Amino acid sequence: MVQILLFASLAQQAGTRKISLELDTPVTIEQVRDHLQNQLGQLTGIENALIAVNEEYADLTVEITKGDTIAFIPPVSGG
Repeated sequence: MVQILLFASLAQQAGTRKISLELDTPVTIEQVRDHLQNQLGQLTGIENALIAVNEEYADLTVEITKGDTIAFIPPVSGG
């Protein structure tokens, strides 16, 4: 089981902040992101999101395994 955490606008679009996925692992973060978009529809901003695996920043090529937690953190702006 892999835990997915969504923040800000991504959580609003998905209607939830946390998703549990049963995936054949290892898979890359890019494959997980594509799977999410296939399941939930287009998540605007996910392609620009910062990604963390187990609280460490990561890129799309990182392989994940069962038990990992992946966070997608979209860019935010403020003033």
